[in-house]
Amino acid sequence: VPQIFRVGAYLVYFWSNENYPLEPVHVHITQGTPSGNATKVWITRQGKCLLAHNNSKIPERMLSDIMDVIEARSFEIVRKWQDHHGEIRFYC
Repeated sequence: VPQIFRVGAYLVYFWSNENYPLEPVHVHITQGTPSGNATKVWITRQGKCLLAHNNSKIPERMLSDIMDVIEARSFEIVRKWQDHHGEIRFYC
């Protein structure tokens, strides 16, 4: 599980097995043990966040703050996605 960064107690990471064909660029967020079913956020072509689902049940205010950090670091996330997965596709 490639860790990208932490925001407080929350881990922002990629899930290594992202299916075939590879899903569009996204990150997962969890406070506990990483899983492929944790909160999922798409990164758009413009570097914005789109919430796919909040399966980790992160409180709304905290999730909003984490998504702000993800947007601020979206270029870094896309670069790390490319390095890890070898290709880039965007949800939108």
